[in-house]
Amino acid sequence: MEGGAQYNPRTVEEVFKDFTGRRTGMIKALTTDVEDFYHQCDPEKENLCLYGYPSEQWEVNLPAEEVPPELPEPALGINFARDGMQEKEWLALVAVHSDAWLLSVSFYFGARFGFDRADRKRLFNMMNDLPTIYEVVTGVAKKRVKDKSTVSNHSSNKSKSNSKAGKYSKPQVKDEDDGFDEEEEDEHGDTLCGACGENYASDEFWIFCDMCERWFHGNCVKITPAKAEHIKQYKCPSCSNKRIRP
Repeated sequence: MEGGAQYNPRTVEEVFKDFTGRRTGMIKALTTDVEDFYHQCDPEKENLCLYGYPSEQWEVNLPAEEVPPELPEPALGINFARDGMQEKEWLALVAVHSDAWLLSVSFYFGARFGFDRADRKRLFNMMNDLPTIYEVVTGVAKKRVKDKSTVSNHSSNKSKSNSKAGKYSKPQVKDEDDGFDEEEEDEHGDTLCGACGENYASDEFWIFCDMCERWFHGNCVKITPAKAEHIKQYKCPSCSNKRIRP
């Protein structure tokens, strides 16, 4: 196990960096790497846990043997319920427990290194500005963005040439008559990546999944602009691997 015991962040910024790294890893397990995660959570195995690491990696493994452990442990036995629930419900349940674990790890560091009330509040506010893993996995985060937005839905723009593989660069202003439209950047400004849950950035390449109608960073799903040019209908890794569960 990679383990976070050797890494002890001591400032609010370091703890938040630790939090975002672990969060990104767990989101990968439950979205882009979901097929691999599903197979590793065999109900025939012993109590398994989902770990996220500061390196943005994830791991399914047995809990720590020592009691008490160096860090708080994730929920035990996530594999046992896998075949007794619909896959979406199971993933949502794991996501909820993953959110709880991330908070417990971060505030463990805060307690260990003597964060005062102001530091704890600042840390929580920084974490709370990000969508939870549950919100990313279930699509709640995307729905909230849509509800707040007054611009048209992305799905209605899929016929546009840049909708399936759109690299949105920040409009450059030459003069008043050039006609650059900043609405496009505003339209995507609050969009969240379906893989990592992070916001849209104007200098990043994005691609739209025609199945689940979510947007993804090209880097998160390993799609380059050149490769996207040859894709007529894009399916994200989760949709590509989706099949009927027993």
